This record gives sequence, structure tokens and C-alpha cells, in this order.
Amino acid sequence: MIETISQPWPWYVAGAIIGLIVPALLLLGNKHFGISSNLRHICAACFPSNIPFFKYDWKKESWNLFFVGGILLGGFLSAQYLGSNEPIQIHPDLAQELAAYGITDFSGLVPVQLFSFDALFSAKGLIMMIGGGFLVGFGTRYAGGCTSGHAIMGLSNLQWPSLVATICFMVGGFIMANFILPYILSL
Repeated sequence: MIETISQPWPWYVAGAIIGLIVPALLLLGNKHFGISSNLRHICAACFPSNIPFFKYDWKKESWNLFFVGGILLGGFLSAQYLGSNEPIQIHPDLAQELAAYGITDFSGLVPVQLFSFDALFSAKGLIMMIGGGFLVGFGTRYAGGCTSGHAIMGLSNLQWPSLVATICFMVGGFIMANFILPYILSL
């Protein structure tokens, strides 16, 4: 049993499970799937003020906070008890391309040359972690939700804004991965 859950699952199994969450949430409690709205719930709960954006019944959405808590707890448990000491396997062509940028350590879940305290205080680190984090947060708020909310929940509800947002996410990801990221990594 442990061997089964400690290995990566095929996309068609994990995708089907994620896909079944949407109708289950809708049928069992008329709830909407999404992660980014939790920041609003936390701010409304912890910092009550006269800001109209935070004046709503956040307790009605507290189930979503438990959902995110479960994601964090599951990530912690899987890292502690289901982790592998083997390096992450990546395609040789990708390894060769990343080596050209000085990224060679794949011993963890993310390359150490990009995601460490030493890397954080470099030009690459500041651009990727601080700038990227700001852009993700701004984009999520500007688009009215995150990729999971739009691409999974919004598309399943046949919402036109979610289709537009998902197309923009995909185009932005393509541009970032193929044009902007190589420039940042070459700094």
C-alpha cells in the first residue's frame, strides 16, 4: 500500500480524481473549488476592518480553509513519510539545457541553484521569487481567481471569463517558459 501511494500517479488517475472533486463539491454542498480566495477569507477573519472587500460572512466559506489546511498537511506528511532519496528524473534534453544555465542539482523537488537562501538574494532569485510571486498574486486578483479556480471549476461550469482566463494563463506560461525564463536564467 505504501509503495503505491509513494510513487507518482499517472496523469489520467490524478486528473480524474481532481475532476471528480468539482461535481462532488457542487452536489454535496453547492461549493466552488478554488484556492486563491482563501487569502481573502483569512484577511477577513484576522483583520476585520471597514474595508468593503473584507465585509462578508467569511465563516460560510471556512470549509475552504480546511481544504487548504488538508493540502498543507498532506504535503507535509508526504514529504516526511513518503519521500524518496532518489534524485528527480528529468528528460536528458532538459537536463542538458538547464546545465547550460548552471542548474545541475536535482536532488530535491526543486533545483537547489534556484530555490535556496543563497539563490534568493541573487538577481535571479529576486526576480523569480519576489517578482514572480507579486505577478502571480496580482494576476490572480486581476483575473478574479487562480488557475485551479478558472481551469477546473470555471470551465466545468462553462463560464466564458474562465475560458478567457485559462487561455491567457496558457499563453502567458508559454511565453514565460520559452522567452522570458531563458533570459532570466542566463543572468
